[in-house]
Amino acid sequence: MILAQDGKVIKSEYYGFADKATGRPVDAQTIYHWASITKLFTTVAILQLRDRGKLRLDDRIIDYLPEAKQIHNPYGPMSQITLRHLLTHTSGLRSATFPWGQGKDWYPHEPANWSQVAAMMPYTEIEFPPGSKWSYSNLAMSMAGRVVEEITGDHIEDYITKNILMPLGMNRTFFDVTPYYLIPYRSSNYQIHNGVAEAGNPNVETGATKGNGGLSGPLTDLLKFANFLLGVNDNGNYDTVLSRSSIAEMETPVIAIEETSNSVPGLHEQMGLGAFILHVPDKVHGGEIRVIGHTGSQANFLSWVYIDPQTRAAAVFAQNTIDLNADTDKSAFRRARAGLFTRILPAMRR
Repeated sequence: MILAQDGKVIKSEYYGFADKATGRPVDAQTIYHWASITKLFTTVAILQLRDRGKLRLDDRIIDYLPEAKQIHNPYGPMSQITLRHLLTHTSGLRSATFPWGQGKDWYPHEPANWSQVAAMMPYTEIEFPPGSKWSYSNLAMSMAGRVVEEITGDHIEDYITKNILMPLGMNRTFFDVTPYYLIPYRSSNYQIHNGVAEAGNPNVETGATKGNGGLSGPLTDLLKFANFLLGVNDNGNYDTVLSRSSIAEMETPVIAIEETSNSVPGLHEQMGLGAFILHVPDKVHGGEIRVIGHTGSQANFLSWVYIDPQTRAAAVFAQNTIDLNADTDKSAFRRARAGLFTRILPAMRR
């Protein structure tokens, strides 16, 4: 975990092994899979294209992805679903991009090609009237990534690398399979079964869902992105990536999230454009703390990134192990997150 304020690291802690077999410890250079934190980058890409006049958020998805016309929508025509619905998880699309065939050894982790996603659309149904409520959808964000590809002609990983990662100096962040020169820094991933840690494959191949969850990198790079969202440590490229007004738009609530987390009593959430807005009770000073960010969970990796605009604080976290026999509310992921909200951020408001 790394904690920073005004772009300066004030605390960093690293525990455990990046690779248990070799005894390699976790450190500042350790690379984790970020999973759904990638959604923030895809949102930035969509807003970049909007700001450059290539699209509008209220454009119909069928204008970019005509295959979406085959989706069954009992609430009206598919023409009513927009890019804004995709980014705010209000489209009514299901959660999983690839929901069939679970549990087989030969089953791919994610659909390899967009054609496989498109082939599922006649077997997909909108689950509620678009815009009426929030429901997290990996499929929606995979579709948003495909829209970037259709407009630019770049693969989503190439577009994000050229237009977000490179200008922000995130030179150890990448999609899917680890570049050779970064293999020594890649963390393994583990599942604990009955007290025994079993290693998996840390190279997550996300195929056609790269815009939904394909990024990996060290926490030091993720902190650069958090600083960009805060507007601190500007390296001269922040405005070329996205304007402050568009970042503020990401962080503006669109819809309430009715689901609750027992790990932080009193917390309630809203959805902006691709970003979660969390309202956390400040039991030290009264009132509440407004936190912006996203979590990630895939292939035994867990991660989160949060910023507190009021104190200009940023915090990033990752772990490489899940315990299948433990209460998930007691995981390091949840304990660190609860500690950030209930102790660390209030203390920074003195």
